[in-house]
Amino acid sequence: MKTAQQGFTLIEVMIVVAIIGILAAIAYPSYDEYVKRGNRTEGQAFLSDVAARQERYFSQNNAYITANANLGKLYGTADTSKQSATAKYTITLAAGAATDGGYLLTATNQFNDLKCATLTLNALGEKNSTGTRADKNDCWR
Repeated sequence: MKTAQQGFTLIEVMIVVAIIGILAAIAYPSYDEYVKRGNRTEGQAFLSDVAARQERYFSQNNAYITANANLGKLYGTADTSKQSATAKYTITLAAGAATDGGYLLTATNQFNDLKCATLTLNALGEKNSTGTRADKNDCWR
């Protein structure tokens, strides 16, 4: 009488490992892009918050903050290095173009997103981005 074989052969285990490796190679880039898109949402909200603070400051002082050294005035603090809530973005301020007379906000990511390296928003509400992505509007969806 023969005894039944128990366990798996090395070939069977290696086939399962190969299948898992192939699935992981396909799934991880998609997951990584999904996480970065979620992080971009934080940057967009951060820019919208600072823009709202700029408009509030303008209504009270008839001028926009256009220098990083004065960033604390928007928040009522002396802190001039403003980061988003989870420190995924840092903001820089600049004077806007001569045609809009306002400001240019630039949020730079801190999580190595090369496709959408920076998100920008100006006083006219025009959105833009820099990076390797072909369609800059993809960074703002």
